[in-house]
Amino acid sequence: MLLTILAYAMIIVFMYAIMKKKLSPFTSLVIVPLVFTIIAMVAGVAKKGNIGDFVMEGVKTTSNTGIMLLFAILYFSIMLDAGLFDPITEKMIRFAKGDPMKVLIATAVVAAAVSLNGDGTTTTLITCSAFIPIYKKLDMKLMNLAVLVILQNTIMNLLPWGGPTARAMAVLDVGPEILSYLIPGMILSLLYVICFVAPRMGKKERARLGIVNLTEDEILTMTTIQDPELLEIRRPKNFAFNAILTILLIAWLVAGSFIPAIGLPPLLLFLVGTCIALMVNYPNLKDQSSRIGANGGDAVQVVILVFAAGIFMGLFQGSGMADALAMSFTKIIPKQLAGFWGLVIALISAPGTFFISNDGFYFGILPVLAEAGRSYGFSNMQMALASLMGQAFHLLSPLVAFIYLLLRLTGLDMGEWQKESAKWALGIFVIFVVTLVGLGFLPFYIPQ
Repeated sequence: MLLTILAYAMIIVFMYAIMKKKLSPFTSLVIVPLVFTIIAMVAGVAKKGNIGDFVMEGVKTTSNTGIMLLFAILYFSIMLDAGLFDPITEKMIRFAKGDPMKVLIATAVVAAAVSLNGDGTTTTLITCSAFIPIYKKLDMKLMNLAVLVILQNTIMNLLPWGGPTARAMAVLDVGPEILSYLIPGMILSLLYVICFVAPRMGKKERARLGIVNLTEDEILTMTTIQDPELLEIRRPKNFAFNAILTILLIAWLVAGSFIPAIGLPPLLLFLVGTCIALMVNYPNLKDQSSRIGANGGDAVQVVILVFAAGIFMGLFQGSGMADALAMSFTKIIPKQLAGFWGLVIALISAPGTFFISNDGFYFGILPVLAEAGRSYGFSNMQMALASLMGQAFHLLSPLVAFIYLLLRLTGLDMGEWQKESAKWALGIFVIFVVTLVGLGFLPFYIPQ
């Protein structure tokens, strides 16, 4: 009982510290769980073990992601320095012609397309690299960019190679046909973001900035680099090579998800890509060192947050607080809701996948919920579908590594970004639930 209270208290204190800016995300991720783990151990309610083991186990879960992010950030930073995205920026400015609405819709479309590989890091790097210069030149709000990226990746992350769907399939022993049940909701959600969310944002930006009919001279002024330091590191002659290298890298990442024989760890792909990019664009060793030094700070800022998230998970799970929280979910649900068990799982999955990692929720909580659901007449497929509904909010969690990259690139505050994104993510959650129930894939109620 005490461990459960500590688990809830830790989450409340953690979210309060983040939302009210009492602590930075980095210190919150480390200090808050550490304090509560020590309290649990002193009170004698924590699992057996020591804090060092808990921390190392947690760090292991995020180490590959952290190192991959290091080289992924360096790779795209080098491409940005070399000017790979300059032509894209120019074309987008010419397409928009000073209309923020067109830029926002284009952002939503590109974010959805890039998210096909199911990897949030790749989506963030590519979309932000292409669009941040445009947003800054048109004085648009980067908050809108960050929200659209996360919404589209949230939807596409439900593809089986994205992660949560594969976990639900494994735990409940359902086949790939689950995708056919998810596709209607995914399509409607994508249209919701592209045709409703982005235009709504666009109307506000139009009202704030207006539609500027840019002349050719104005477009040239916006797209021509004046800074001599930037001009010195640009490599326009290498555009074709850099574009082919980047496309090959992304294609390999995506193809590896479908064809195991050619699959390589993203860490290795970005590591090799970074080395090639440096050798071709900056053959001088001093220039290579300069580019690594100039971009290394941003990479380190993100990577330490990824490792801090691993420490949080290690302490939360190792101390037993995650298990206590999971069991409390099943005990506080009244049996009178048995006939609505599918909706119950859908509702639990929202806070469940926000406060606990996907592994913790799908391998720890879902089996317990599914055991009860089967006795109430719900099939494994129905419960698997219901458990995925909460993914609408999962990527807003401080435990998701790549969001620190997104926040770093856009310079946004986590609490404000979470509140803005959650407002629109609620629409995705509703669309999925209504679609599943409306098409008969998930029973609204089973008489007991």
